[in-house]
Amino acid sequence: MNTKLVQIDENNIDQTSITEAGKVLKSGGLVAFPTETVYGLGGDALQKESSRKIYAAKGRPSDNPLIVHICRWEDIGQIARNIPEFAKKLADAFWPGPLTMILEKTDDVPRETTGGLDTVAVRMPNNKIALALIGAAGGYIAAPSANTSGKPSPTRAEHVVEDMQGRIEMIIDGGPVGIGLESTIIDLTSATPVVLRPGYITREMLEQALGCPVDVDKTILDGNSKQAPKAPGMKYRHYAPKGDLTIVDGKATDVVEMIRKMSAERMAAGERVGIICTDETRGMYNAHCIMSVGARKDEAAIARHLFAILRQFDEEQVTVIYSEAFSDRGLGQAIMNRLLKAAGHHVLYTDKQEGM
Repeated sequence: MNTKLVQIDENNIDQTSITEAGKVLKSGGLVAFPTETVYGLGGDALQKESSRKIYAAKGRPSDNPLIVHICRWEDIGQIARNIPEFAKKLADAFWPGPLTMILEKTDDVPRETTGGLDTVAVRMPNNKIALALIGAAGGYIAAPSANTSGKPSPTRAEHVVEDMQGRIEMIIDGGPVGIGLESTIIDLTSATPVVLRPGYITREMLEQALGCPVDVDKTILDGNSKQAPKAPGMKYRHYAPKGDLTIVDGKATDVVEMIRKMSAERMAAGERVGIICTDETRGMYNAHCIMSVGARKDEAAIARHLFAILRQFDEEQVTVIYSEAFSDRGLGQAIMNRLLKAAGHHVLYTDKQEGM
């Protein structure tokens, strides 16, 4: 398949290219496009064959639900039913934006889109290109991240080209994304809302908007839970670089000491070692590839850089990676969630207790 690459400026949208991409989607084809979080791999959410093509292009298990993207609140009624008041409150507060809501699905949404579930994941992205494309495609685009399943999510169009060239009809290059981590997912199908995937919209922000408590699913930072997945990314390992990634947690000075010791040992054994650190600690390490995600206090920058850094390690042919741990509160919880999945929940503690 010949994949067409088009460049579109979010501030000066080429409507001809958007219309062309919309026709591709309406005809059952796939189009990768930018959002404010990561690049998405889009197909018509109401066509079961389109969803099957998405799973095939990604190599994604078919029981891993897809997110349906809309561009108007009034369109939600075709794909969701028994919509609670919570949903409207959250839409008013955060849409368009990086928040996905789990709702009961209608019969118009094929089970191929929802991973066989009776619920549907819905969000409205905060990106002008994405919103224009959704409208041109008929209003409903199913879109997971536009990467090969298991690899780090794409934050630039060149990442999508690397993974999807020859697999899909079109890639829209809208430049680097702004946030760099996928949307927060909240389940609204029970009496108490539950965060199923942390993201830029934090639990505290959700509670303030709703005026009530919000629970957090125990699987977010727990690699041992056997609970069935209700949202994208809950069941399978994700974001993994080719190198063997280990997270080191504990007192900051002890973390640096442990990473330095392990890095020296692995390099002496002939491994190519990479290190994920911060601006504060970058000068303390010695390895083949040392990547700072930014200042530790700037969690937004850390989130924005994380996936690109994981992909950079692949380009550098790193075989072993050590990463400092981050906060498990606020946006830090989303950062740790992605790192833990990338590492297969392999964590070393400086007090010698292993696991999480």
